[in-house]
Amino acid sequence: MNTPRIDSAPSGTLDVLVIGAGISGLYQLYRLTQTDLTFAAVEAGSGVGGTWYWNRYPGARFDSESYTYAFFFSKELREEWSWSEHFAGQPEIESYLNHVADRFDLRKYITFDTRVTAMDFDEDTHTWKVTTANGDVIHARFVITGIGMLSAPQYPPVPGIDDFRGVSAHTGLWPQEGVDVAGKKVAVIGTGSTGVQVISAIAGEVGSLTVYQRTPNWCTPLNNAPITDEEQEQIKSTMDQLHESLKSSFAGFMHNFAPVEAGAVSHEERLKFWEQLYNAPGFAKLLGNYMQVMTDKVYNREFSDFVESKIRTRVHDPKVADLLVPDHGYGAKRPPFETNYYEVYNQPNVELVDLRTTPITKITETGIETTEGTEDFDVIIYATGFDAITGAYDRIDITAGGASLNSAWEDGPFTFVGASAPGFPNLFFLVGPHSSSGNVPRMSERQVDFVTGTLGEAVRRGATRVEATFEAAKEWTDHVYELNSTSLAAEEKIDYTYGTNTPGKKIVFRHYDGGLAGLNAKMTAVEDSSYAGFEFK
Repeated sequence: MNTPRIDSAPSGTLDVLVIGAGISGLYQLYRLTQTDLTFAAVEAGSGVGGTWYWNRYPGARFDSESYTYAFFFSKELREEWSWSEHFAGQPEIESYLNHVADRFDLRKYITFDTRVTAMDFDEDTHTWKVTTANGDVIHARFVITGIGMLSAPQYPPVPGIDDFRGVSAHTGLWPQEGVDVAGKKVAVIGTGSTGVQVISAIAGEVGSLTVYQRTPNWCTPLNNAPITDEEQEQIKSTMDQLHESLKSSFAGFMHNFAPVEAGAVSHEERLKFWEQLYNAPGFAKLLGNYMQVMTDKVYNREFSDFVESKIRTRVHDPKVADLLVPDHGYGAKRPPFETNYYEVYNQPNVELVDLRTTPITKITETGIETTEGTEDFDVIIYATGFDAITGAYDRIDITAGGASLNSAWEDGPFTFVGASAPGFPNLFFLVGPHSSSGNVPRMSERQVDFVTGTLGEAVRRGATRVEATFEAAKEWTDHVYELNSTSLAAEEKIDYTYGTNTPGKKIVFRHYDGGLAGLNAKMTAVEDSSYAGFEFK
């Protein structure tokens, strides 16, 4: 019989504690309802949704097609929910996730407003002692973390952030009541994916907008549109086929690399193909492209030149366009998808500041000071990203046998299939390091099924302790690094997956380049070998 929330659960030890009630946490809870294990979940926010609870800034939306991001585990759910757009906005996404929580009665297992601060594994009882910021202590045999790879917001490393007397907000901690920018003098710091979205969304209503850009990126059109009745019918009637297609694709998207090599066609044919991609939806530009664009400098430069020509066509002032054209190859950083982003810089009330030549020196009581002077603002928006992938783990004091996970991962994560780490028994990761490349819900779906199966194997064996072996973790981690070493991105190491955007962080690859295809192949091999790579005691 399953156990409800920790605040109403009987005293004693849970079989499983899930940390986080986002996409992966909700599906993990659903899978646990199908077992005889006792379980509960804690969530730092006041509601479900994870990323889609915290990131409610103007313009926040999917850049994966809505129907490929959603859950597939229930035919009834798929039939009763209809997305309004090919790339849904945050309010609709949050509504969907609340619908899922209520539809499957998952909310009763979740204790909200509860942030985990520390975890220590008891070697004698084979249980985790989990401490929360509220002072609660929870004992659980197994802990599953669904804490997100982009859930540790960070601010620019400049003094005075707390001194500003106007309104300020981080896109990853956007206030529930919103931020009034109408007619206001607004600054946005950061032009990654969230910055691009929020800038595009508010440019038409602000009094003035100053964008502080550190690194320009290759932004291409999202090409969003409402879903027509005919499209809705087609989507609903082919959901099973779509799910199978996503599971067998490289990265869990409905886009697959071009079936021909770039060098097999003429330059003119490539340009024609790229023109089609530019007008296609979302990730088609990255994952529907020639694979050689990601692996061959010649074709990468050619495609980058193609996108540069689009930027220069759309931005009227050549000097501004110069600042918006990246000096790295396409795909070296995760490319944002945009709607009328470049047109924003044609507005007379919009200014672009290049932080590489004019860095911010401090935030003042009234605005932002750079090396060229001070400008006052009513609102400052920090679109400055996250301490990615391992940042959320670094903010929890996780110890086992006197060893710290933070210390163990100081030089980079060391995992087995991105799901477990030697030395930290009975602890499993969802969408953590070395496991999360691609369409995240499709990745987490496979990870949740794998972790649930591992728990089932422990029950079958009567084991109270499950731990990845050092040898298995070394083999997987070596594979992760070797695979990444062949990519063009590894030459520049400027993407957040290397920790480059976080001052003082070790520059090492924390993602996984094998996509869903590689992750699924390895997890299937582990399952078929009776979970070789784990020790059960």
